[in-house]
Amino acid sequence: MTPDEAVGRLRSGMTIGIGGWGSRRKPMALVRALLRSEITDLTVISYGGPDVGLLAAAGRIRRLVAPFATLDSIPLEPHFRAARERGAFELTELDEAMFMWGLHAAANRLPFLPVRAGLGSDVMRVNPGLRTVRSPYEDGEELVAVPALRMDAALVHLNRADRSGNGQYLGPDPYFDDLFCEAADTAYLSCERLVDTADLGTAPPQTLLVGRHSVTGVVEAPNGAHFTSCAPDYERDEAFQRLYATTPWAEFAQRFLSGKSEDDYQQAVRTWHEEQS
Repeated sequence: MTPDEAVGRLRSGMTIGIGGWGSRRKPMALVRALLRSEITDLTVISYGGPDVGLLAAAGRIRRLVAPFATLDSIPLEPHFRAARERGAFELTELDEAMFMWGLHAAANRLPFLPVRAGLGSDVMRVNPGLRTVRSPYEDGEELVAVPALRMDAALVHLNRADRSGNGQYLGPDPYFDDLFCEAADTAYLSCERLVDTADLGTAPPQTLLVGRHSVTGVVEAPNGAHFTSCAPDYERDEAFQRLYATTPWAEFAQRFLSGKSEDDYQQAVRTWHEEQS
């Protein structure tokens, strides 16, 4: 599929999970396709990075479920911060471990999973809807019942994939992309390069992160995580990320996001880099 064909399967009001972590291996080509669409009123579930910032700045988020929103080398995502400060969307802020177990619960079709994370912290105060459960065994321990983070659709980006939807990561960290796909009713996997299934076997088997059973569509999107990193294919574009973080939203969107396709975005980025050199 193309990025726009994948996003064409989505609808306003959906709950969308976005893989990656902070400003690392985000499915940015798919996020940019979302911005070219009319889709809005989204509940977004993400270990937040510029995916959250872009969608927040464009007014597409109704509710965000996240443990953070960061650009890594820039600690707080500035467009997320601006949208949050003006009350543009609801926020459900969870501890990172609680978030992970919410993905596990959804992937295993459980209503919740009990965890210790969150107890004794303000997570419980700022999320009054969270409940606790007591162990039915002799210990009788009180635990947080983290609700399943079920999604209508997940968007993830990996280094390699085949046409059937098997996805492979080649960097140092799988993040939780497999859980996002398994926790969603549909999942769209973009990749740096589409390869034959046999070629996936040239790397260790543990790199085969995402199975075809949990993928609805595959998108070949070279440089599709830009400006986030996609190691070992490329590192984060720090210069461009600084531009994104310091440029007024309307100006940034007009120059880089007003095109009709992902190719238009990539060409605008190349032109900007040529100007800098």
